[in-house]
Amino acid sequence: MERETEMHPDLTALRRARIGVLGTFATSGFVMGAWAAALPSVDRRLDLGEARLGTLLLLIQVVGLITMFAAGRIADRITSRRLLRWAGPATQLVLIAPAVAPSYEMLLFCGALYGVGVGFVEVGLNSHSVELERYYRRPILSSFHGFWSLGGAAAGALTSFGLTLGLGNQTMLVIAAIACTVVFAAFTLPLLPPPGPVGGDDAGAPVGAARIGAVVLGAMFVLGLGGHLVESGASDWANLHAARVLDADEALTPLAYSVFAVAMTVFRLLGDPIRARLGPGRTLLFAGVLATAGYALVLVSAAAGGLPLAWAGWILAGAGIAVIVPVLFSAIGDAGGPPSNVALISISGSTGMLLGPAVIGYLAEATSLTIGLMVPAVLAVFIAVAGPLTMRRLLAGRTADPAVTVAART
Repeated sequence: MERETEMHPDLTALRRARIGVLGTFATSGFVMGAWAAALPSVDRRLDLGEARLGTLLLLIQVVGLITMFAAGRIADRITSRRLLRWAGPATQLVLIAPAVAPSYEMLLFCGALYGVGVGFVEVGLNSHSVELERYYRRPILSSFHGFWSLGGAAAGALTSFGLTLGLGNQTMLVIAAIACTVVFAAFTLPLLPPPGPVGGDDAGAPVGAARIGAVVLGAMFVLGLGGHLVESGASDWANLHAARVLDADEALTPLAYSVFAVAMTVFRLLGDPIRARLGPGRTLLFAGVLATAGYALVLVSAAAGGLPLAWAGWILAGAGIAVIVPVLFSAIGDAGGPPSNVALISISGSTGMLLGPAVIGYLAEATSLTIGLMVPAVLAVFIAVAGPLTMRRLLAGRTADPAVTVAART
């Protein structure tokens, strides 16, 4: 009877599961934000310098990327719910390690451990959010990514507040790790098994998981890579563009990325009803157009308009990029793809964030930053053109899953 209830949850169980997923996203974002906020303190304590700090950050990214390949396959076998219950709390606790690492060598080891956890958690979070959206049968996924952004912002604000109270960054990171371990574990309790028929107990992926063609999966990978590289263009270069190209006042340069981040977070929270109204293809079309228009304004701001025009451009770019990745994850779920297919989008995103700074940076070094920022601008055009075509191909012939609960009004 308990099994029957899990596989056909009522509205209360669905709402509790949705709160659980929102909480896991927010907690994960908080931990990432706390780690980013503590980096200056770690740098000072171990006297790292730019090169060694860059090596640490690159190591976390690369290890996380490699881990995602295995995480998708593991989630196929044991379900994303179990993956999150096992790996999620452990990842939050691992944050203690870099906080207390006594040397650079030990910090690299701790960073690698953290990268493993990040890879497992990212795949688990995105896979489970896709599965929950299949229960709801309407868009809910974008708001989860919005809560991740809010969690990161809250971590930065609380870190700043703690420093004003005289708490050390190291102490706050240890407290955050312990608290988030408990909170994350609590939020995984109401999570549901995958919708659809499963074999035996909930330790297996849906038997009816769809096989998606290699060409379509390749196109999805490129779209995910492009979407994250477009985002990387703002996160890594918006403030530098304001300082170097527009010669903005030092107090105003940080606002370039800030307006982008605020726009992206707001539109992620608003993205679900937009996607419900437009559908995935047209949502990617309008998202790509908005991002393209935003980058166009940024590129011409050096010739006319200056910083205000650049800010307007970053706002448009943030609004556009906000929904691209949630649409890709959701489309994989709508097509019936297993967690390993969802992991492919996570891998494409990490690849884009890894390549973005280097591609734009090397091109900017050889030419100019304005030329370098043409790379994400061109990729935004690609998303606007290729996104709708890929969605049409991916979702062609899709049929409803009778085992999924319809919860259109919850």
